[in-house]
Amino acid sequence: MDDPRALFDLRGRVACVTGASSGLGRQVAKVLAAAGAQVVGVARRPEALVGLIEEIGENADAVVADISDRSRVDGLTQEVSAKFGAPDILVHAAGLNTRETADDVTPEGWDQTLAVNLSAPFFLSQSMVPEMKKKGWGRIVNFASLQTTRAFPGGVAYGATKAGIGQLTRAMAEAWSPFGITANAIGPGFFPTELTRAVFDDPARAERNAAQTCIRRNGEMADINGPILFLCSRASDYVTGQVLMVDGGFTAK
Repeated sequence: MDDPRALFDLRGRVACVTGASSGLGRQVAKVLAAAGAQVVGVARRPEALVGLIEEIGENADAVVADISDRSRVDGLTQEVSAKFGAPDILVHAAGLNTRETADDVTPEGWDQTLAVNLSAPFFLSQSMVPEMKKKGWGRIVNFASLQTTRAFPGGVAYGATKAGIGQLTRAMAEAWSPFGITANAIGPGFFPTELTRAVFDDPARAERNAAQTCIRRNGEMADINGPILFLCSRASDYVTGQVLMVDGGFTAK
């Protein structure tokens, strides 16, 4: 029997992580690099990406880009592939939540949320899949949410995109898994990130959220490490089209 630890070895793999400048995207980039992958982080803030490269070292590169700009997709794929080659792993961690209530949703906020959260994961994947097909191996990991299945106040646009991510993940699996490319999603619960700062700045609210989980606490950054490594490695060869909730059991109750 081969060493089971080898299933999680990402040496020789190239990973692209969007939203890598902060929060869970940054954590994902660091975990994949620690497992041996060469990682290209994509985000809009160059100074934060510089910090990521300094933290990871020579196995990291960065591309400054607005992933909502659909006209840049093919060019972005080329930029991401320039240093290490075409990605084997693509993680869509970038996200936007305008927190507009149903009565206050604007066309601009709606369109921007869909562009970042739903359109970009599809079109960027579509652009990178051909090289994965040539290799006969690939990993696509989308970011779902508690709002993939739950309605939260001020989450009309965001929730719609995250529900869409659930179906997009299944559709990607149906289309591309015959070529050795798995497509899955991670659904984080409440983690302390820039996107959830309003939640954690209110201790009473954060405590209420923790109480709604089975584990009785909110997420810590390290809690994403195992799930993301599983979905990006050979360990998940026979897993595709799934949404793995990493929420301490929030959605189980």
